[in-house]
Amino acid sequence: MIHRDPSSKTTHMKKFSLFWLLAALLVTLPLSAGAQGNREAAKLTREGADALKAKQYDRAVDLFRKAAELDRRNDKGLAAALQQRAVALASQNQFKKSIDDFTAALDITPDDPGIYERRAYVEMKLGDYDHALADYNELIKRKGNEVRYYLLRSYIYEVKGDIANGIADCDKVLQMQKNSQEAKARKQRLQTTQQQQQQAQSTGGPIASPQQPVQPPKKP
Repeated sequence: MIHRDPSSKTTHMKKFSLFWLLAALLVTLPLSAGAQGNREAAKLTREGADALKAKQYDRAVDLFRKAAELDRRNDKGLAAALQQRAVALASQNQFKKSIDDFTAALDITPDDPGIYERRAYVEMKLGDYDHALADYNELIKRKGNEVRYYLLRSYIYEVKGDIANGIADCDKVLQMQKNSQEAKARKQRLQTTQQQQQQAQSTGGPIASPQQPVQPPKKP
């Protein structure tokens, strides 16, 4: 059985910066749908956009929800408002509430891959690697040629001690990006741990834990 220090995971996840989430996965707000709906819905949409600019996220979500009830073409505006509130909640370490908002946004726009990635990021901050893994599985199912998805999933596998799947994802990255230093370094660590565990099993000695520290992947 593999034993790890739980505090180690927390330390490494702190190295994830929320800045890449905000910069690389910026949520944009569609306004055209509201303008095409009835006047009240359009008014609520404009007020919701102003509330977002003022970072009044609860008010913005409420306004966009009312606009969506009047005109379903405003659903995407509501989804965007929920995502922006979710990002703000994550920046305040309110991870569970953030995940709830991302999940609500996915209920509205289930085909948006960015929401899965943002939610997975917050799930990892919370230490919920099982749900983060499920989100990356879904992302790879939808877009199987994205190097970043495999790098992040290989990181999750490494943290969970799933050596075989971690190596497989590193190999996939190297097929697409043969000079990826992250994939090479992670694969080498995993193979070293795998060899140590195989030796321990053959000699009856203690099974080695994955090498620490497990560094989160950098943004490609």
